[in-house]
Amino acid sequence: MTVDIRHPTPTAAWTPRTATSLAVLAAAAFTYVTAEILPVAALPAIASDLDVSAALVGTLLAGYALVAAVTTVPLVRWTSHWPRRRTLLVTLVCLAVSQIICATAPNFAVLAGGRLLCALTHGLMWSVIAPIAARLVPADHAGRATAAVYSGTALALVVGNPLTAAISELSGWRVAVLMIAAAATAVLLGARAVLPPLPSTAGAVCRTGRRVAGRRSHALSALTLVGVTGHFVSYTFIVVILREVIGLRGPQLAWLLAAFGIAGLLSMAATARAGDRDPRTAVLCGLTLLATAFGVLAWTAADGRAALIGVVAVLVWGATSTALPPMLQAAVIRSAPEDPDAASGRYVTAFQVGIMAGALAAGVLYEWAGPAGLLTASAVLIGAALGGVLAVRDLFGVPSAIAGSNAGNLLSDQHPSSASRPPADAADEPPREAVAGPCAVRDWFRALCNWR
Repeated sequence: MTVDIRHPTPTAAWTPRTATSLAVLAAAAFTYVTAEILPVAALPAIASDLDVSAALVGTLLAGYALVAAVTTVPLVRWTSHWPRRRTLLVTLVCLAVSQIICATAPNFAVLAGGRLLCALTHGLMWSVIAPIAARLVPADHAGRATAAVYSGTALALVVGNPLTAAISELSGWRVAVLMIAAAATAVLLGARAVLPPLPSTAGAVCRTGRRVAGRRSHALSALTLVGVTGHFVSYTFIVVILREVIGLRGPQLAWLLAAFGIAGLLSMAATARAGDRDPRTAVLCGLTLLATAFGVLAWTAADGRAALIGVVAVLVWGATSTALPPMLQAAVIRSAPEDPDAASGRYVTAFQVGIMAGALAAGVLYEWAGPAGLLTASAVLIGAALGGVLAVRDLFGVPSAIAGSNAGNLLSDQHPSSASRPPADAADEPPREAVAGPCAVRDWFRALCNWR
């Protein structure tokens, strides 16, 4: 395989400038995700201020996911020859402007329009942020760089979501949105100052086989859609659920939302190795616990006297819903070693459609059956995903070539000098081209588990 990537290869991994650049990228992820899920945290405040129903506010999340799913691929193609820093800066400008529009919205229609602008560039941001991180460090450190950037997403759940919920309760949702706009502007200036231009590598894409082992990747994507729908049916109204089912208000509610995110962070680190070595068992355990958590919360909603058990169920919900997506995406990529990018794109599309379907269904179910109906529907849908995993026996099979390959295969494409250094046992290994993507996912998990 011949690869011509025309950018310098870093020789030092974690220089102060590199660490600062990765921190800026993580901050970009944090700000975007916090803006995306703000309607979840501020749902009651937005509904009250704009004099609309909570169900209508819930559709903001669905509309966001729909726009992101539809526009990502065209925008990625349109900007493919831009320098990567310019692409990221454009997405941050759109984020800041969209938040200003939302903060000053006189009615729901203008608020939805502001969200539309943010959603347009959401997928584009995610298409460039991880490759930028990988290009800032040598190949053998790219997994840790990616993990550092994606910590921003987890922190959005741990810090961003409860913080915006608390600000919405104390000072109003518009103040929370303005704070996101200020954060986006700060990240924009930081990215412009510390990131190198990073020319596009669109003309240097390695040409591998285009055939995809479609059955498993399609099945995994379908199960992902069902599971994500089940999660977001209830997550869209999580603030309402915590209020009406568990009886929390104000700071107590914000603390439980923070614990929800912390449980997710801890579980993602704890299950990363298991998800790599035995993904089927790990996913089965995760889905079983998640379905049980929703069932317990539905029982709590009907009984009304088991608030402590409900708190434990919420923590289990946070832990499992955060740990499952990376395991499923890794399985999707492993299922199609000849074209992991296409398989991963299918997974991302399924995830976005699941968000949209869950948020839309949540609005209808909440008006019809309240929190108990939401939680029951989530339990049923997660149970259906669990049944699908049990029904397809080879869904998580790992090709032997993938399991036995060494680190850095995909990343060596991005750093030719690293690729030129063959391992000592290279003569005994199978060709690397077909297994690059899955190996990178395995190394991401390894980096997360062995973080130093």
